This record gives sequence, structure tokens and C-alpha cells, in this order.
Amino acid sequence: MKKIFLFSFILILNSGVSYSQKTNKTTATKENMVQITTDFGVIKIKLYNETPRHRDNFLKLAREGFYDGLLFHRVISGFMIQGGDPNSKNDTTGQPLGMGDVGYTIPAEFNQKLIHKKGALCAARTNNPEKASSGCQFYIVQGKKYTDAELDMMSKNLPVPYTPEQRTIYKTIGGTPHLDQGYTVYGEVVSGMEVIDKIAAVATNRNAGDRPVKNVKMTVKVL
Repeated sequence: MKKIFLFSFILILNSGVSYSQKTNKTTATKENMVQITTDFGVIKIKLYNETPRHRDNFLKLAREGFYDGLLFHRVISGFMIQGGDPNSKNDTTGQPLGMGDVGYTIPAEFNQKLIHKKGALCAARTNNPEKASSGCQFYIVQGKKYTDAELDMMSKNLPVPYTPEQRTIYKTIGGTPHLDQGYTVYGEVVSGMEVIDKIAAVATNRNAGDRPVKNVKMTVKVL
């Protein structure tokens, strides 16, 4: 079985099963909020209505308590923090994680307005041609700041160039622009950005897939 991963860095799982579950539709005008609680603090996240399949799936799993007790199992400072592997629950082996899934994937929901800025909530995935997302694994962007020259190079691979506002975000707040239109962005942190920085700074074991030396557990609830 393959691990689920962000190309070049993030390990994720491979299910090969299409997302076919019918999720409860959420009122289009309402912005749904979720809260991730860790030993390092609380992260509040807004889920985008522009990505309804990812939004509804995350809400469903959170309401079921799926994420409670899972780990941020892959952490790379200056890049992202990743969690959502069901195999990580109560795992104390210190071995690499990233193989667990829920038996389905979610079709990509790319949107040129939704970018990998710092604090973006995004879906991890395998290296599949459809770029379908893992049904459960996710990452939150920490990233870094970029220059105009760097953004000019990255824009060449996008359907349309970055807007002036998007360029300003990447230059002043930071993110991971090289992942845009490659992984679905479906939410953003509205408070607790400092918690991401704290988790990203923990000691990790590169031989164990960048797993934190000390487990970083989460609980997730819908607000």
C-alpha cells in the first residue's frame, strides 16, 4: 500500500476508491467552523463553501469523533503540519505513519481563488493522476515568504497568474505556492496561527517520516 503524501514532501495514503458517499448538504450561506485542540493550543478553522465535498466530508468525520486522539504525524518546519491518519490513534511505536485511510477518496475541488497561504487547510493525497484527495488526511500550511521573482516562476505553471492580492499574501504572510492547483485547499485558520508555528517547531525524527519525537495529539469539534 502506498503512503498518502504531498508530492515531494507529504506522506499520505492510497485508497484508489472514489468518493461516493452522500454527505449532508450544508446551507450555502453559512460558514462552517471547526476547532482543533492540541497541547500547544487551539486552532479555529473556517471551511470554504467553494469546496463543498471536502467541507462536508470534514464536518462528517469531525462530528463522528473520527479525528479525536489522532496525531499530527508528519511535521516539516517552514512547510506544513499533517494529520488525520487513523492508524496514528494511540500509536506509541515511533514508526512512520501515513498509510491509514477511510476507504474512499474525494474528487479534487481546485479553485484559483483558494491558495496555499499560511494557515490554509488542505487535503493530502497520493500521486494519482486525478489528484483526488485522501478521505481523511489533511495538512495545515506554515510555509515561508516568497519574492516577486520566485512567484513569477511559479505562476508559469498555473492556468492564470496570481492576482496582486495573492502575490502580496505570499510575500508578506507566506505559504507554499508551489502546491497551488495540485492539492485541494478547503479552509483557513482564523485564529491560532501561533499554534501552527509551535507544532512546526517540535523535534522530529526524519528517519520516521518527519514524525514528532513526542506525539502531538488532536481533538476536533464542529463549532
